[in-house]
Amino acid sequence: MITFLLWLIVGAVVGWLASLVMHTDSQQGTLTDIIVGALGALLAGLLFGASTINQGNFSLTSFLISLVGAIILLGIVNLFRRGTVR
Repeated sequence: MITFLLWLIVGAVVGWLASLVMHTDSQQGTLTDIIVGALGALLAGLLFGASTINQGNFSLTSFLISLVGAIILLGIVNLFRRGTVR
């Protein structure tokens, strides 16, 4: 149970930081931040084959890899929604 709560909190932080970098923070809420963080970590794990927060590895490296994945995910979403990555 503690691991799940920690995963939600770290996922929210990753999603929030990614939304700040991509300038989509005003359009997202906490639930969206959690979803972006978790899906971004999944995407990064698939792309880079590295350990992310989804594997329960809460290290700085997994945090940064998950953040990169979340930024890539928001870039893809912006590309389809607006026609530009920003």
